[in-house]
Order: sequence, then C-alpha cells, then structure tokens
Amino acid sequence: MRIRHAGREDTTELQMTPMIDIVFQLLVFFVMTFRIALPEGDFSIQMPSASASATLEPQTSPTLQVRLKARADGELTSITLDGTSMSDFTDLQQRIRRIVRDSAGPGESGSDREVEIDCDYHLKYDYVIQAITAISGYVDPETRTPHKLIERIRFAPLQK
Repeated sequence: MRIRHAGREDTTELQMTPMIDIVFQLLVFFVMTFRIALPEGDFSIQMPSASASATLEPQTSPTLQVRLKARADGELTSITLDGTSMSDFTDLQQRIRRIVRDSAGPGESGSDREVEIDCDYHLKYDYVIQAITAISGYVDPETRTPHKLIERIRFAPLQK
C-alpha cells in the first residue's frame, strides 16, 4: 500500500483547447442553422403624419361592415357583410371582389374602401386572420401574382 506524503500535492490541469473547440463548433452550428422568420401579419400599416390630418378629405365611399359571430366556445357561427349573410370566407372574398370590381392589377394598390371588422369577444383568433386574408387580397392560382383588394382594415371596439 502506498502512503501519500503530506508535503506533496497532486495538481489537476484543465485542458482548455478542447473546450474552446467545442464552443466554436456550437457557435458555428447555431449560426449556420439560424433562419429568420418572416414577420407575421404584415399588414402594411401606414400611419398619417400629424400635419396631414388637417388636409384629409372626407371619405366618399361608405365603410364596409364585416360582422363575425361566435359561439361560447369561440367557434365561428356566422359571417355578415353589411347585413348580408356569407357562407364562408371564400364567399366573403368573392363579394369583396365584386364590390371593388377587382380592377387593381398585381402590385397596384387596392381599393380606397375601408372595412370595419366587428368580432365577438370570445371568437378564436384564427377566424379573424382568415377574414383579414379574405378582405385584403388573394394570389391568382394561374399566374401566381398577388392582387390587393382592400388595405384599410380597422376593428370595432370589443364588447364583452
């Protein structure tokens, strides 16, 4: 049996080179796999300047009213556009296309009309996004070009 001497100390040395190598490998891995997500819900909001508020002309076309009603569990029960019942969001989009006459081509600004969305308080968020998508525009399936319909969308105040 070997007895340690009290005066002799064993030292353990840490190897820093492999540790630094692993850190750099992890850094390179995360930098190379990083993907920038596109912003959700980019609605191209343009706020007017303070000086422009005095020069605004009154709106000539009336605001379209979209009403989304929901059950207590948040599921959508009905869609109405200016009091006319719609069967689904495709029907809503077709009606909006007829109203704005879908004359704006790809890349052109949509109609100068404005839509006010009035939702029930407990409506699921997914239905609101579907309504905004149906109102704001579509992509032509044949040419794959985007068409803008209505860009000015606002929400009615929520009521419980």
